[in-house]
Order: sequence, then structure tokens, then C-alpha cells
Amino acid sequence: MLPPKALMMKNIVLTGFMGTGKSEVARELSRLCGMRLIDIDQEIEKTQGISIAEIFSRHGEEYFRIIETAAILQFASEQGVVISSGGGAVLREENLKALQAHGIIFCLTASPETIRLRTAGNNNRPLLQCDDRQVRISELLKERQPFYERAGIMINTEGKTPLEVANEIIGKIS
Repeated sequence: MLPPKALMMKNIVLTGFMGTGKSEVARELSRLCGMRLIDIDQEIEKTQGISIAEIFSRHGEEYFRIIETAAILQFASEQGVVISSGGGAVLREENLKALQAHGIIFCLTASPETIRLRTAGNNNRPLLQCDDRQVRISELLKERQPFYERAGIMINTEGKTPLEVANEIIGKIS
């Protein structure tokens, strides 16, 4: 089921904490809707020539947030695209405003335990490089929750495939 043509000019934006399925759901949405996919983290890695983890390691989080904002401002004004933003993108008001101005934002959610399990084998998560991932995930989620709630329509990804979540989003747009 494709969203109405009138909404196809609006972007579909996915945000939410790491491990909630943004990248996989964005790929499904792009495929189902025939819309181009823009993954902000991938775009940053392309322009910087290094991974997000390396950016954090070499330059720190503040530098990353600056280039993340530049990428969001560059791509948010495009029409009819699926945008997968990083988990911390909505922490900056200018990012949120740019994404809201040109799109419908869906915030993907999952429990701290599910996020821990989904990110367990991935060492490319700079904010989770710590002794106790479960505690760190819970802390970050608590800190970011008000920002996620302001961002857009909340979609719980617990126990759902990326295709099921994509179809749920399309249903909410239709």
C-alpha cells in the first residue's frame, strides 16, 4: 500500500535511539514507496571518509553533531525521500525544525533490553563503549526521551520485522 500522492512530496523521516531499526525500516520504506533513501550517518561517512566511530574517536561528539547538522540541513529540504537520521539528531532544535518542515517524523522505539541485544555484537557505537552497556543505554534513553517524544509519531519496534514496521508507518501516513 503506497501513501497518497499528495504526501509523497513530504519526506518520511525516521529517528529514534540506536538499535531501534531505523536503517532497516528506512530501506523497506524506500523500497515499498519507491522513494530515494538518505541515511544521514552513511552520508556523513562518505563526506568525511571515515566511520562514525572514527569521527567520535578523532574529533569528539561535538564535532560529529556539527557535521550531522550540516548534513541534515543539506538533505532535509529535498522532496519525497526517506531520511534515516542518527539517534541523537533530534537533540538539536535546528535539526528537528528542518526535518519537521519538510517531512513526517516517526520515532522508532524499543526497550533498553532489546536495544542492548540488537547492539550487542556491534562495536561501532561510540556512545556505548563502556563497561555496562545496559546502564548506559538506560541513561541515554532517559536523557533523550523528551526529545524523541517531541519529534514525531512514536512506533514501537518490539517483536516486529522491519517490513512490519514499514507497513505500520505507511498505514499511519495513508
